[in-house]
Amino acid sequence: MHRNTIRTGALLIGVSALVVLCCWSCAGEKGLQLGIAVAVGVNILVWFYGESMALRAMRARAISEIEQPELYRIVRELATEARQPMPRLYLSPTPAPNAFAVGRNPRRAAICCTTGLLRLLSERELRGVLAHELAHVRKRDTLVCSVAATLAAIITSLTALALLLPFGDSEDEDVPSLLGAMLFLVLGPIAALVIKAGVSRSREYSADVEAARLTGDPVGLANALRKIEVGTRTHPLPAERPLLAAGHMMIAHPFPHQGMKRLFAAHPPTSERIRRLRRLGDRWDLR
Repeated sequence: MHRNTIRTGALLIGVSALVVLCCWSCAGEKGLQLGIAVAVGVNILVWFYGESMALRAMRARAISEIEQPELYRIVRELATEARQPMPRLYLSPTPAPNAFAVGRNPRRAAICCTTGLLRLLSERELRGVLAHELAHVRKRDTLVCSVAATLAAIITSLTALALLLPFGDSEDEDVPSLLGAMLFLVLGPIAALVIKAGVSRSREYSADVEAARLTGDPVGLANALRKIEVGTRTHPLPAERPLLAAGHMMIAHPFPHQGMKRLFAAHPPTSERIRRLRRLGDRWDLR
């Protein structure tokens, strides 16, 4: 069984056990029954919604080969070279330069690029990014990343309960918002912990190396990462809760490293990734 499949199962079992234990400790036998029902519901939601959560958060849409013939050509060439199925392609209408892959397995995989990424990178650099995402698909990193993102989104969405609580005759509209922000201060770190429990930073180093081998051009990917790093500072993604939960799926951390957003950072330093790729290029004597 693949390592990431085992990691995914362990993550789901761990979160389910925690939910059941908390409900049982709070309400005894009735709580146990409720906890089991909630755990089953969460697992069903993760299974059916996990792949599309990040795509919906990024407002991505499926694109045809007629719309993006060059993008299709590059991905088809890389997928053929890697001997894996051609993934579905999506485009997110955001200036933030980034890309990510989703899918439980290579046959269900999809790769999403932002419009900012396509405008920013040359073909050589884009090939490196797409090869990186195909490496995640091949290694099934997308499975555990999708599950972690969905679990984190479910946890952070509990802040919406503040809107449902009665506040008597109070006409202060800021009270639910304030309570929601306070709930996020508690639930945000828990969601970030779930992500970090399921997602290893080493996956990015490994996908970088696999992409370099597939394209034969580690310097192209290094140049792309440098441009993306600068671009995400200029055009960071908005710190919306669904996006915070999905940020670890991107090729580079899409938020500023400050405040609560820092807790959701699951990528190794971009400078270290670039250094390793350039060292690999020097070893291969590439220019």
